[in-house]
Amino acid sequence: MAQNIDTKNLVSHEKVTFLTIDEASETQKIDNFLLKVLKNVPKSHIYKILRNGEVRVNKKRVDTTYRLKLEDLVRIPPITIGEQKTRAIETPKTQQTVWLETHIIYEDDALLAINKPSGYAVHGGSGLSFGVIELIRHVRPQAKFLELVHRIDRDTSGILLIAKKRSALVNMHEMMRHNQIEKKYTMMVQGLWTEPKKTVELMLKKTLNKTGERRVHVTEDEGDEDQQLSKSIFYLRKVIGPYSLLEAKLITGRTHQLRVQLSHLGFPILGDDKYGDFKLNKSLEKNGLKRMFLHAFSMKMKHPMTGELLELKASLSPELDAFLSQCHS
Repeated sequence: MAQNIDTKNLVSHEKVTFLTIDEASETQKIDNFLLKVLKNVPKSHIYKILRNGEVRVNKKRVDTTYRLKLEDLVRIPPITIGEQKTRAIETPKTQQTVWLETHIIYEDDALLAINKPSGYAVHGGSGLSFGVIELIRHVRPQAKFLELVHRIDRDTSGILLIAKKRSALVNMHEMMRHNQIEKKYTMMVQGLWTEPKKTVELMLKKTLNKTGERRVHVTEDEGDEDQQLSKSIFYLRKVIGPYSLLEAKLITGRTHQLRVQLSHLGFPILGDDKYGDFKLNKSLEKNGLKRMFLHAFSMKMKHPMTGELLELKASLSPELDAFLSQCHS
């Protein structure tokens, strides 16, 4: 018999458990939901049962991108992890969380915005114990609700939104679906960009390479049902030697969208270890650029609760500022 969600003694070690999704868990991604309700289970095991199809929603397999809906029926298999294999619950080290409070750029009762540094994933998983959302929950244990509104890549810095109320999260997801949140990025690319403004529309498709790592590439197969339209508007800000400083406004929000579009056009982002110029990246590392030059610097939207205009700005990180100064000298 299905039960509504109660995080105490939730999952059986001996039999299958069925949970019915209520309003408190609606719109959560399935992996985040499982990480929350299976508190003492290693993350690697949670992602394993998801990959193996042991977790079902409405009798169907789902992947980690699935967002739960009200009244969804979630099947969780018996969690059989021997005592000898159960690890002590990990907690973040102080140096992993000390930066958080100094990187807050906006906060009220419904919303938290931080200027995320490069090198931090937004959530744990795939061998990573703690992402930004886990770190925030750790330093704010009294918070009743903290959920990611969106994602940015681990190597990208800049604005990351966290909802502090379920209603705020739902409203912001609705705004995102209707393209009512304006996101702008700044990046430095290889090559001499000449157009002051350029609109780019490309069809993108996700694939997995031989090691199981996700990649995105441009496709021109009109019959491919897995492809998605990506659209960005690029603005030239400055040509600096052999590089160009650009800004981009996202019209769609596909995985690795800006990185793939620019690489396809022949202007890879400096420091991009997936789609960039690897030989150039090694040279840049020796000159101080040890990360990808991609930063989410601006976001504009209506406040999810009051409807008032909210404009957020995230200053360029010190290492990118330093590289810019070096390029100008």
